[in-house]
Amino acid sequence: MRRIAVFILTITAFAAAFAIAGSPADAQESYPKVIPAPGGSVIIPTARHQPSYDTHRYAPARRVGDTLYVSGVIIFRNQGDAKDGAAFEAQARRAYQQLATVLKAAGASFDDVVMVNSFHVWEGPHFTGSRDEQIAIMNKVRAEFTTAPHPAWTAVGTTGLLAETGIVEIQLIARVQGK
Repeated sequence: MRRIAVFILTITAFAAAFAIAGSPADAQESYPKVIPAPGGSVIIPTARHQPSYDTHRYAPARRVGDTLYVSGVIIFRNQGDAKDGAAFEAQARRAYQQLATVLKAAGASFDDVVMVNSFHVWEGPHFTGSRDEQIAIMNKVRAEFTTAPHPAWTAVGTTGLLAETGIVEIQLIARVQGK
């Protein structure tokens, strides 16, 4: 009798867990997540962004009224990546693709971006090029994603970023009126 009760409890727990978790398809369909927040909402674009919100306690994007604040995305060097301009270009493109994903999840695009803040490790160990090369490469990649009129841009030098192999962090502010 005790084994039957344990078996029934196990089946009940499994069924409850399955009902809460849902199927993998359900989890994929739930993104982007929009969480109501004072004056607007938090946007979590994909499942890959969820740990940022849950563990690190920051929103990938936060909308307040007609303004969208996009948290910084870091251009970083993966283990095995080169440290030259070609590698940095690929890394920058990856970061801009991530930013495009966040903007799209919020119903925006790079056309809506009004301000870019970038934080640069100018003389760090993960990029061997000069400051001018770094800016030139960033402008080249950014041109793949943006057109005129261009947003305002502030580039700040720093000694390090949260990601140990970080080279640049890019933060965006966009206007999303009526979207």
